[in-house]
Amino acid sequence: MCRTGGVPEPAETGDEPSTDAAFTALLEDSAEDLYESAPCGYLSTMMDGTIAKINTTLLEWLGLDRAAVVGRKRFTDLLTVGGKLYHETHFAPLLRMQGELRGIALEMRREGGGRLPVLVSAVVKHGSEGDPLLIRITVFDASDRRAYEQELLRRREEAERARAEADQARRQAEADRARLADALAVLQRSLVPDSLPAVPGLETAVHYHTASPDQLGGDFYDLFPVAGDRWAFFLGDVCGKGPEAASLTSLTRYTLRAAAHHDPDPASALATLNALLHERYTGDGNPRYCTCIFGVVEPGGEHGRTVVRLASGGHPPALVLRSDGRAEFLPTPGGLLIGVVPGAPIGTAETVLDPGDTIVLYTDGLTEARTGPGRDDLYGEDALHAFATDHAPGAPHEVITALTGLLESFGDGLDDDTALLALGVPARPSATGPVTSHTS
Repeated sequence: MCRTGGVPEPAETGDEPSTDAAFTALLEDSAEDLYESAPCGYLSTMMDGTIAKINTTLLEWLGLDRAAVVGRKRFTDLLTVGGKLYHETHFAPLLRMQGELRGIALEMRREGGGRLPVLVSAVVKHGSEGDPLLIRITVFDASDRRAYEQELLRRREEAERARAEADQARRQAEADRARLADALAVLQRSLVPDSLPAVPGLETAVHYHTASPDQLGGDFYDLFPVAGDRWAFFLGDVCGKGPEAASLTSLTRYTLRAAAHHDPDPASALATLNALLHERYTGDGNPRYCTCIFGVVEPGGEHGRTVVRLASGGHPPALVLRSDGRAEFLPTPGGLLIGVVPGAPIGTAETVLDPGDTIVLYTDGLTEARTGPGRDDLYGEDALHAFATDHAPGAPHEVITALTGLLESFGDGLDDDTALLALGVPARPSATGPVTSHTS
């Protein structure tokens, strides 16, 4: 059911007097008033752009007087320089071709020099014979939209700038880390021999695994000649990591070398090191210590017996792989950590290497590697003994190669540096001389 004039009758709400008043006010709005006070700008132009009609809303937005605009200005006169250029190159040509445009972003000039961002729609009105008569244009204030877009753009630029800064910081950090790793690698190599010397009548092999490229480790080893035909060798592990560990490693290595040249007895060399470390570090309340196994080997030549005498301060026992396929630990019981107390007890042992026998020294990074699904178990000496038995007999380079593969199999369960040193008597006399193998 409709009221007079075709306006639909609203549903009953219980407030009929106010509803009737609203409809009455709506019916009293004239078309002219609706045009002049519309929430958007309206204007009509001739085909050449001369403004023929413009509503009050747009005049107020731009701060213009109707008399100064109608018949005196063209639509393009209301636009900024950039708006005029876009109108001439895009807006007008497309309007002529299509007859209408919708939602074109332009900027209009306000009186006094300000700018008003707007969205413009236009349609060409044609006569009865199809001739274009005029252009009707609606203008919507896009200030809020422009502000929103500018805020989005600003935030995007800030995000891109932050991302660029983060990328630059990441690249710089990676470069710094690479330089640090290179420097640490050079320093780490300076703490152990670049290669092992050739020992007449013996084969040797060594491997050093670095757990972290970002930290200096504390494992060390050496092999060098002493009085007569004897050769001294040692392998150990200082407490801690980093520069302090590197300093202690360097001191330990050169102290043992000097002590061995003065008195090549293994126990005497370790006693000298123990006295030095205890005197230097215990007094300042920051004790530093190490585990170490020191040996002297006297090759027996082609027909002699190769004798090895060992001394140990708290270090894992040496492992001997025999030519008959057995593997056995060479215990050095009673040895205490080097540097902890004055006059620390030092364990000693002696063995004979027959042709085909190999003795292996290792640091606890091997036996303390974490295994199992949850990395909760330690590899341990029993597993190492079984592994050695499976690989006996073996020449030093064969044993070190096998142990290197074992270390790699631990993956992230190997979180400590590990040093391996093997010496062995060739199973048969070598026509090419002793063999030395060095891996890292």
